[in-house]
Amino acid sequence: MTETLSKHERNLGAIIHGSTLSRFFIPFGQFLIPLVLWLSNRNQYEFVDYHGKQALNFQISMTLYSFIAGLISIPFFITWLPGFLRRGDVNWSISSDDFFFFDFGPDWFSDSFAWWPLGITGLIGVALFIINIVFTIKATMETNEGKYFRYPLTIKFIR
Repeated sequence: MTETLSKHERNLGAIIHGSTLSRFFIPFGQFLIPLVLWLSNRNQYEFVDYHGKQALNFQISMTLYSFIAGLISIPFFITWLPGFLRRGDVNWSISSDDFFFFDFGPDWFSDSFAWWPLGITGLIGVALFIINIVFTIKATMETNEGKYFRYPLTIKFIR
């Protein structure tokens, strides 16, 4: 397959995958930059069209999974928060030198009913972050070699 692809097509496909890492510098960069590159080149190159769809579908899927993981933790946090505040575990004050002070009491971490779902959600978030970085780098490298890469855990929003 590599013989029929130009270096420009392979580089453009790799740039689309790699540009999803722009989310660390530009808000929503994981969507905006690949979208612009894909839309401007999808009609000219089939290889770029395929990889643009793959990269965008993967980023949308990862965002959706992260959002769902966050939603799962909300009921546990909401049921835990009123009891936490009612017990007076959190004390705060502002001292005379304008220093803001929090005191979380001795038992503030002992209510495990709310902490384990939040911890699991945090672990899911870290796992999704690592999956996103690893597969983005792998897709960039394989696309630059002229291979058709398919992300795991991807929902096809763009067909």
